[in-house]
Amino acid sequence: MHFEGIYTPVITPFKEDYSIDYDAYTAHVQYLQASGVHGLMIGGTTGEYYVETHEERVDLLKVAREICGDSLQIIFGTGSINPDASLKLAEDAAKYQADVILVATPPYSLPTQRELALHALAVDRAADLPIMLYNYPDRMGVNMEEEFLDRVGRSNNFCGIKESSGDINRLHMLARDYPHIQVACGMDDQALEFFAWGAKSWVCAGSNFLPTEHLALYNACVVENDFNKGRRIMSAMMPLMRVLEQGGKFIQSVKHGVTLDGRVSGQVRKPLRGLNKDEKQAMAQVVKTLKTTIAGIAAETPEDTFVKTIKANISKAKAEVASTQAGE
Repeated sequence: MHFEGIYTPVITPFKEDYSIDYDAYTAHVQYLQASGVHGLMIGGTTGEYYVETHEERVDLLKVAREICGDSLQIIFGTGSINPDASLKLAEDAAKYQADVILVATPPYSLPTQRELALHALAVDRAADLPIMLYNYPDRMGVNMEEEFLDRVGRSNNFCGIKESSGDINRLHMLARDYPHIQVACGMDDQALEFFAWGAKSWVCAGSNFLPTEHLALYNACVVENDFNKGRRIMSAMMPLMRVLEQGGKFIQSVKHGVTLDGRVSGQVRKPLRGLNKDEKQAMAQVVKTLKTTIAGIAAETPEDTFVKTIKANISKAKAEVASTQAGE
């Protein structure tokens, strides 16, 4: 299994009574399929899996697979505070044709590395599907350390990891010491660094409403190997990263982004609450500026970039000459 491209952790639209709005969900999955993203993650944190029943989570997988057919990779989340629930989710992932399962640390229990490995291997046996690990210690409480990675290495199904620790040293460690495990960017504000270190995939919630812009960064860095262009796109994206990560309103902000883009995103389930008026206005402005800036970068021809480089070099040379003359 190869992980390449943009993977969207799909939101779950809820109605006013907090039941799942399957019509809105269907329309959103169809939109993502048409947008050019390379895969979907069903039952991730952005999808609010932790407040959904087993049946709801599996139904969301069924609908997505029916819509997408074989056109997109589908990763199905098996995360749960109860390890037995993860086993059942893994079984249903195989039954209902997920391509990959996402295996995370059971939150709150704080297992040792050996205990965590035994859990992951049990989930592996339940599904016998390719696995993307999910390392997110801020939410789960435990890092997937070298001991864990060595232990699960006995199964070839462990072929990827969504790295969301925010620790750039872990990216270095994974790229150098575990090259057989494909690293997917799971920390949005570090996407450029992940691509520079050879990552070819990015699991990014913002692609729920800005797939074109996220694809632009992937294409610049991975397809075109143009990191000058990539840095400019990433710079334009950074204000959005700050909005999404600020104040613990990540999912609410992503859902509002979908609303701004013209689709029904619905409510968030408790304990979360939606954005207030000021937060919505701030996000709308950030999104507008981001889209305009990245569209301008994407529209440039290679000649435009070349001319800009020449002009910059001429300006630098003139400044150096002026500085030299002033010194004389």
